[in-house]
Amino acid sequence: MKLFIDSASTAEIEDCLKKGAIQGITTNPSIISKEPKTDFVEHVKKIVSVCKKFGGKISLSMEVTSEKAQEMEKEAIDYAERIKYSDLYIKIPLTGWDELETIKNLTSRGINVNCTCLFNEAQCLLAAYAGASYVSLFRGRMRDAGIESDQVISNTRRLLEETGLPSEIIAGSIRGPRDVIDSFLAGAHIVTVGVEHIKKMATHLKSKESADQFLSDFRKWTK
Repeated sequence: MKLFIDSASTAEIEDCLKKGAIQGITTNPSIISKEPKTDFVEHVKKIVSVCKKFGGKISLSMEVTSEKAQEMEKEAIDYAERIKYSDLYIKIPLTGWDELETIKNLTSRGINVNCTCLFNEAQCLLAAYAGASYVSLFRGRMRDAGIESDQVISNTRRLLEETGLPSEIIAGSIRGPRDVIDSFLAGAHIVTVGVEHIKKMATHLKSKESADQFLSDFRKWTK
């Protein structure tokens, strides 16, 4: 099981890597748009530099911004050639039939693909057959639509294992720390989550209360 940060902030990414809390990074156009305006590829290169600072081998996903499958393919190839990072994964949203060919063509070129915007087992299975390294299910948005997200994650894990496909499930659209744990328990290989929720995972009211009591008792004893 791996925990990724869903962020394009180099400061957030570096802070999490310093603490050993994450094993990868995911971004999307909405997340990128929260950063100061700059060249898209150059910003991703800055994130790569942070990854390399911590030894590299840190998964990094960036998403295409084209809407048509053929344009997505050209864009993905351009990103891969310009960024030149072995652990770069290009996110291709599966919104229809044509994107499967894009995924197949990219993986045939040795370009890692993260197939994103997935909501059911069938989409995940098709993307995996096409060669996607990651299949990204949107847990929070699935629940908003009345979809049993944990069941879909569990079913997808079973299908991947029974077919022998090497794709890994990423659970995204996470709304809180409990979602992280439940996604892992349902069978997700990876959960990607915003830094605010990662920080919450490290805290519990009773932890602070217990630590404070131990110190208080010790101070009384030393007086």
